[in-house]
Amino acid sequence: MRRVKKIIQREKPRIDEYTLPGGWVVLAGRTDLDNDRLSLKVAGQNDWWFHVKGMPGSHVILQARPDATPDRDTLKRAAAVAAYHSKARTGGMVSVSGTLARHVTKPRGAKPGTVNIKKETVFKVRPALPEI
Repeated sequence: MRRVKKIIQREKPRIDEYTLPGGWVVLAGRTDLDNDRLSLKVAGQNDWWFHVKGMPGSHVILQARPDATPDRDTLKRAAAVAAYHSKARTGGMVSVSGTLARHVTKPRGAKPGTVNIKKETVFKVRPALPEI
C-alpha cells in the first residue's frame, strides 16, 4: 500500500489595515490564527499591541515608526479599533489592554489566539474605526 502525503493549504492571513491621523498604521486580525500571526510574527518589538479585556476579540497592532512615538490620543484610537473588533463592539466604554509587542508571549501548548502580556496599560475607549 502506498502512502499519500496530505498537503495542507494554509489560509492566507486575513488582516484588516487602517490608517490613523498622522499616518499611523493599525492592523487587526480576524481569526485566532490571524491573531497569532499578527502578534507573534508580524509585530515588531516596538509596535503597540491591543486586545479588549475579558472577552473575545482581535489582536490589534499599532505599527511603530522610527521617526515618532505615538501620543496618548493615537494609542486610544488604536485601542478603539481593538474594541470595535471584539464582542464589545456594541458596548459603551470598553477597557482595552495595551502593551509593547515585546511584552506579548504565547504559553507553550496554548490554543491559537491565546497569549500572555506584561506591563499592561488599560485604555477606556468607545469602539470605533478611524474616519476615512
